[in-house]
Amino acid sequence: MLLFAAVALSLGSHQQTDTAYGRLLREATTDPHFLPASVATVPLSTTIPSPLKYFGTIAGAPGVMHHAAELYGYFRALARATPRVRLETIGKTEEGREIILVAIADSAMLAGSAGYRAALARLADPRTTPPAALDSVLAVAKPVYYLNGGLHSTEMNSPEMLTELAYRLATSEEPAIRTIRSSVITLINPVSEPDGRDRQVDWYLHYTKSHPTPDDGFPRSSPFWGDYAFHDNNRDGLQLALALTRAIYKVYYDWHPIVMHDLHESIPLLHVSTGTGPYNEHTDPIAIGEWQVLANSDITALEAQGLPGVWTWGFYDGWWPGYALWIANNHNAIGRFYETFGNAGANTYVRDLSDDSYAGDSVTTRQWYRPWPPTKKVRWSSRDNVNYSEAGVLASLGYTGMHATELLRNFWQKGVNSMTRGRTEKPYAYVIPGFARQRDPARAAYLVNQLERQAIEVERRTSGDSAGDFVVRRDQPYGDLVVNLLGIQHYPQSAKYPPYDDIAWTLGDLYGVTVVPVNDTTVFDWTGLERLRDSVAAPGAVTGANAGMAYLVAYRGQTSMVPALYAMAALAPGSRAYAAETAFVAFADTFPAGSVIIEGAAPETAGILAQRYGLTIQRAAAAPAVARHQLDLPRVAIYHSWYSTQDAGWARYTFEQYGIPYRSVDDGDLRRGALRARFDVVLVPSFGGSVAQMINGIDRKWGPLPYQRTTDTPNLGTPFTSPDITGGPGFEGMTALRDFVDQGGTLIALGAASQFVAETGIAGQLTPHRTTTLFHPGSIVRARVRQRRSPIVYGYPDVTTLFRGNGPLYDVANRDSALIVLQYGATRHVEKDEGPMLGIPDTTPPAAAPDTSSAAPAATHAGGDSAYVVSGMVRGEKEIVGAGAIYDVPIRKGRVIAFTFDPLHRFLNHHEFSLVWNALANWNDLPGAR
Repeated sequence: MLLFAAVALSLGSHQQTDTAYGRLLREATTDPHFLPASVATVPLSTTIPSPLKYFGTIAGAPGVMHHAAELYGYFRALARATPRVRLETIGKTEEGREIILVAIADSAMLAGSAGYRAALARLADPRTTPPAALDSVLAVAKPVYYLNGGLHSTEMNSPEMLTELAYRLATSEEPAIRTIRSSVITLINPVSEPDGRDRQVDWYLHYTKSHPTPDDGFPRSSPFWGDYAFHDNNRDGLQLALALTRAIYKVYYDWHPIVMHDLHESIPLLHVSTGTGPYNEHTDPIAIGEWQVLANSDITALEAQGLPGVWTWGFYDGWWPGYALWIANNHNAIGRFYETFGNAGANTYVRDLSDDSYAGDSVTTRQWYRPWPPTKKVRWSSRDNVNYSEAGVLASLGYTGMHATELLRNFWQKGVNSMTRGRTEKPYAYVIPGFARQRDPARAAYLVNQLERQAIEVERRTSGDSAGDFVVRRDQPYGDLVVNLLGIQHYPQSAKYPPYDDIAWTLGDLYGVTVVPVNDTTVFDWTGLERLRDSVAAPGAVTGANAGMAYLVAYRGQTSMVPALYAMAALAPGSRAYAAETAFVAFADTFPAGSVIIEGAAPETAGILAQRYGLTIQRAAAAPAVARHQLDLPRVAIYHSWYSTQDAGWARYTFEQYGIPYRSVDDGDLRRGALRARFDVVLVPSFGGSVAQMINGIDRKWGPLPYQRTTDTPNLGTPFTSPDITGGPGFEGMTALRDFVDQGGTLIALGAASQFVAETGIAGQLTPHRTTTLFHPGSIVRARVRQRRSPIVYGYPDVTTLFRGNGPLYDVANRDSALIVLQYGATRHVEKDEGPMLGIPDTTPPAAAPDTSSAAPAATHAGGDSAYVVSGMVRGEKEIVGAGAIYDVPIRKGRVIAFTFDPLHRFLNHHEFSLVWNALANWNDLPGAR
């Protein structure tokens, strides 16, 4: 009790503490070691409601979790009660829920927030603040510190903790809090994923709260968080596909916070991020130093208050720039995160830590980065979690207030450094050639627009032979981000620990856009450049004969081509589209194999398609005399399991963004059978687990386990519903899939789902390709077309690039080598029986014909076109080069198309989408089916 008495005195004699709140939080804390002085008491206010007064419970109360609207109601009550708190809506989720932002500071600071925001904007762009003016700007600037809660929905405590933190910051007169309030503007996004929060609260209250142990095997998570992304909602910083990501970007651009701090839960007891390395190549050294300083400051402050189990370093690496927190690191601020221990709810459990190991060391051992480890078993509560994370955030806010001028100066200096590197380090700029020189003009426009969404300045050449080219110079405040996104990633072969996520993201290759580095300093003196102030669009036009009866599109893998055909089917039901099976010449132009011939469409329809999809459509007097087949657009089903929904979510998102209709099906749909009567194509997106888990799904011992909207679970049952999510497809579902293929359907499996078709016997020709040294984290690599006539590779050059991470590989018998459509590696495959043969003297294979299927390569690389790795790193690559990347396996009347990589990965690798679109549009016209 001496500890609590000392804490109570620290608030000062003029402000009372809330004794009822203090008693409850002590009762909810499992060990006095877990209650730091900075949060051991809570001030009492007669005018501002505490969480206890508003909810009837403290933050971190046993068994209590609140939905997003309930939490928002509390923050609104705070804002009504005190001018120290303001609230605004910064976005809406995919389901229409609010995403809010709460600002807390002294009332005078909030009233003058526009001036502080303007000062931070000047520091963010050093061109507006020359060195001579820096001190005058620093004299009026205040640091903004952003806290992001509730991103991963099973990590449930940060939204609860943030209610108490906000109350404390708004009401406490303790000197440390007054210093924070007068020197820092604290921004709180309490629930950055409200859709997932509401689903998970329902799941916890209705299901997992009643489970007395944490490791009984019952699923602790709702099958969905957001409508599309699950854990990957923290991997969307490059795509900006999700509403929650765009809301966080809005905060950065509106406020320019110098620290953005993401609150997670996964590992004991509190991990403060710095990363093991290798650090991202284009992170300013100042930022790397700031990660260490802030982490060690937090650890020191918490251990001084008697908290064990606080540590840094040995978790995560600091390489991938697409996390939510990297919005800050990418823009010269500080991105950091916590990982507190969590129980996926508000139950109290005894947790065994004896097997928990990170970076090779047990979490219960003393290390230089963990000076006070926890015991091997810990009884842990929701309130323990709140204590740790709130005390840590208070320490960070205190450090920021005390070192405000230093951190603000560093913020400015990082922008200066970025511009300096841009003028002194190659490449000095990148050129994105104009639309006429791009294989997929719409993707080039998309790349330019994505750069602008990252606040990167892009210029367009307005005259000369290069008119229309886009120029991205590095001598700008976010010049480091320019080279980070457009340059090649050189992940070190010698890295000691496996990477935490993907290691390559070169956008030109991911989008199939030619991007040329500029190594000549004369780029700084180029004339005829105009700064883009708005988004761009690829031009579309209909050219040629005015009275023609056919329309031609030179197909080079444009991602908009097949979506345009679906739109045409709706706009002009009587129209027909065909794919040319060989190259042909028209209008003195060469049209590669796969080019599209349209008949029966009105000129108005052709005009709409050209403009909407950025296509050049040439009108001809008649269709060319060329072998062709009709593109019968299929009825598509996208399958999702119930235990792993994320990659199916990205697939659904991609289909919807491109306007390709589909129906989602689950285990129950497969078990009901009769799939061929309803669908022509079943797409199985990548999903994890063993083959047994893919078949059996969630253990049937928990069934029936409904995922449905009821009065008790009003937020479940979306985006899909089921009366029982256990059991997987089972043998009935697998039999139904086999029957679907036998009866003429096309089954497409992506990435890890190739196991689902290969190792269950549906595509029995595929056998596991065993490797011993191969290590293939997410990298961009080269691949070579093996079956040039296959419509799956229409529009692609003989050697192309694709993105691949670790995953299953397959072989086929030599007699079935023709099933390999695309192989890994650029080396031309040589059949075992090629070469001279006794009895047939002249058997030397002819030279390969030149490739004419593409107007331009995807990108220009100094390493040439023969190396396997384009960007990233692969160890033991000899074990994959030559192996099949895409297999096309005819089975009775139908076929299985197995991608041993994921061409729909996180809405990032747009260059590969057309491989899937080709498989759809030609589903019944593949070799062997005609």
